[in-house]
Amino acid sequence: MTITASTAPMAAAPATLATLSADLAAGRVSSRSLLEACLARIDDSAGEGDKTFLLVDRDAARAQAEAVDALRASGTAMPATAGIPMSIKDLFDIAGQVTRAGSTVLSNCAPASVDAPSVARLRRAGFVLVGRTNMTEFAFSGLGLNPHYGTPRNPWQRTQGHVPGGSSSGAAVSVADGMAHAALGTDTGGSCRIPAAFTGLVGYKPTAHRVPQQGMVPLSPSLDSIGPIARSVACCALLDALLAAEAPPELRDGSLSGRQFAVPRTLVLEDLDRHVAGAFESALSRMSAAGARIDEIDVPEFAELAAIHARGTLSNAESFAWHRELLAGHAAEYDPRVRARIEIGATQSAADYAMLLDARSRFIASVGRRIAGFHALLMPTVPVIPPRIADLQADEAYFRTNTLVLRNSSVVNFLDGCAISIPMHDIGQPPAGLTLACSGGLDRQLFNCAAAAERVVVAGSP
Repeated sequence: MTITASTAPMAAAPATLATLSADLAAGRVSSRSLLEACLARIDDSAGEGDKTFLLVDRDAARAQAEAVDALRASGTAMPATAGIPMSIKDLFDIAGQVTRAGSTVLSNCAPASVDAPSVARLRRAGFVLVGRTNMTEFAFSGLGLNPHYGTPRNPWQRTQGHVPGGSSSGAAVSVADGMAHAALGTDTGGSCRIPAAFTGLVGYKPTAHRVPQQGMVPLSPSLDSIGPIARSVACCALLDALLAAEAPPELRDGSLSGRQFAVPRTLVLEDLDRHVAGAFESALSRMSAAGARIDEIDVPEFAELAAIHARGTLSNAESFAWHRELLAGHAAEYDPRVRARIEIGATQSAADYAMLLDARSRFIASVGRRIAGFHALLMPTVPVIPPRIADLQADEAYFRTNTLVLRNSSVVNFLDGCAISIPMHDIGQPPAGLTLACSGGLDRQLFNCAAAAERVVVAGSP
């Protein structure tokens, strides 16, 4: 791989949580005005609001925004993020609302009695909860298609109908289209990072145990993570800290000089399309020119994943355990493509599942030793740019593309690591994401690396 210097074009910086907080504190905007602008984008008949949100909680959001404005006007001390509109993936419980998980199967369930812990933490931070976003049914796909409620089209070349990425499809589109300023999602095999990469945003997958999973519909408890989608590394770092009930990391050292990164040669660089390959080469070039040391390494454990998963994955086994009784009475109501993946779990034995858990433990230990000397791994988030929805009508094309789209990001979930996707494409080019990943527990190290990389990789960053 040849690494040469290059320069990213500049553009106007997007509205981040920091700039929005400053504007609210200074009285330049109100929470109600921010909310109304988001609602206007949702209601725009030329937009994707009706496919992005499964529920828009207008009355409650307006009441919340007005309460924040009144408290701020009275001089009451407020959290810095109080009054910023945010969307919530339909996988989470919100008190008084039905959690459908992007499906019709759960539509007749009782409303949640309390907020999920992650939702409650965001509410305590003052975020205005705009509504529930669309998703792949039961979070089981990286493409973002939903036959029940429609699929929000990717902002890139919207008239051509590219996929938004999944499973947190509506979450990403809500932020990309200005219908919210941040989104709560989940990530079992890339479901925050893939839609972020496909829509030019930042998506974060934390070390899983840091954020409680109660109050959300599970896909695979062994792999599920709860993370944000937003417009910058700093936005995701703040949201992650709130979700984990931790102090935010101090992202002060913006230098890449002296940092060591590893690019795995194994698996994750295979079958890259020319746009992703070019953007990745350029991102490495910029990081190298800024002082980063980048080494290519072999990670033979990655090549073993196909054999490890030959009889099914943890997601297959654990999703079938959760869905077995629902499938017995409602199989015909499922998206057939989602149902097919869940039902693979019916063919896995207890011995198969135990072997998966054992293989994962060995994988985590072995890969952890191999990458311990590096600050982070670097890889393309997704090997391809967003495919067109029309090109995925045949099941063969759908499943083949879904497997490829999930390939790189799912490695990190199996590693029980943490990972972030930042945009690496130049302005006007097809969207592509750069992943930085670490072993589990190194979230703060990762955020500092990502913030430094963002300054030189992301087009339009300061």
